[in-house]
Amino acid sequence: MTENVESGTIEQLRHIRGRVDRIAEDMSDMKHRMSSLESAMVLVKREVSAGDETDARQQLSLDRLLDRIERIERRLELADN
Repeated sequence: MTENVESGTIEQLRHIRGRVDRIAEDMSDMKHRMSSLESAMVLVKREVSAGDETDARQQLSLDRLLDRIERIERRLELADN
């Protein structure tokens, strides 16, 4: 009887160990996937920052052009006062 209990216990422990091993593999895969996502997010953030920088440069150029147009209009007396 004791041998049956021990055998059943060992069988259950092997089953538990197998499941724990599978969970550990899944966790390893999840960590890898999470690292990939984090790397992708860094790239997205860089792209957004580059886009914001481009927008700021374009706005500065537009502001300069508007200033120049206003000066030209004043010189040619075309400005609406």
